[in-house]
Amino acid sequence: MGEDWIENAVCRAADAENLFVQGSAQNQAKAICSDCSVRTRCLAYALDNRIEHGIWGGTTERERRRLLRREPAVTSWRALLESAEQPWTASSRTPVLAGPASAA
Repeated sequence: MGEDWIENAVCRAADAENLFVQGSAQNQAKAICSDCSVRTRCLAYALDNRIEHGIWGGTTERERRRLLRREPAVTSWRALLESAEQPWTASSRTPVLAGPASAA
């Protein structure tokens, strides 16, 4: 599968230097990702490819290392993250109830 998601990344309009920062500047860099529609795909890409530097998918290098250490058996972060995102609506981030509505 291609990396066509990159075309929709909010950070494409940002200065790349702002995504490869240290210390407290990382929080500002992570904010660039907050409203990005491809944030999950970006994070999965970084984890699947073991990218060590920069802000990817709204995470720092340290945060990604922690995820990789915590879940060493994951073979596809993309599959895992996309499946975890399914029960939520993209706009409201609230659970989508499956099945028939309960009678009151």
